[in-house]
Amino acid sequence: MADFRQKVINFICGVPRGNVVSYGQVATACGKPRGAREVGWILRRIDPDDVKIPWWRVVNNQGVISIKGNWTANKGLQASLLKKEGIKISKDFTLDMKKYRYLGSVL
Repeated sequence: MADFRQKVINFICGVPRGNVVSYGQVATACGKPRGAREVGWILRRIDPDDVKIPWWRVVNNQGVISIKGNWTANKGLQASLLKKEGIKISKDFTLDMKKYRYLGSVL
């Protein structure tokens, strides 16, 4: 799992500012096409204040901020960080995946 974890972190760090990816997209790019939940678990263990890993750029495939939240990260924080990058977020925590999805290769 440590190898997959590092691949996930590396992938997310390569997503450009103002773009997002889905959990499944990250899992597939990192070699586990059915590992979307595992990506979520990895992200949940990242310190939300660690700006070196842009965890906020990962949303669900429908363009919904679906973070369950932990002691410091929640939907509001993720939405705020995405808005700072120029991404428009609706009141129901949705965004336009066609517009903001990163399709480049970062591995």
